[in-house]
Amino acid sequence: MLVNIWFLSKQPFDPYPFILLNLILSCLAAIQAPIIMMSQNRQEQKDRQRGEHDYKINLKAELEIKLLSEKIDHLLVHQNKKLLEIQEVQTDYLEDLMKGIKKNRIEK
Repeated sequence: MLVNIWFLSKQPFDPYPFILLNLILSCLAAIQAPIIMMSQNRQEQKDRQRGEHDYKINLKAELEIKLLSEKIDHLLVHQNKKLLEIQEVQTDYLEDLMKGIKKNRIEK
């Protein structure tokens, strides 16, 4: 544009409304539009695959967390049973001690 206006001011090859320049820019835009659309479609496919991959990873993580939670629940139940057994044994020992103490008091 500058060359056309400044240097060729006496005999410009494309006068002021720049019709030839508009035509060239329009053709360039017409060529670029499909290329841009194709790249956007490719990017959309990549994003879709990435989303599916993320979904699979999240699903697997959820299943692993559920499995770990079930294991922890199982361990807690097992631990509570063990604690109850220990408490029963301690209660039995305590009862035996109390009986022994009562026998010692009676004998004295």
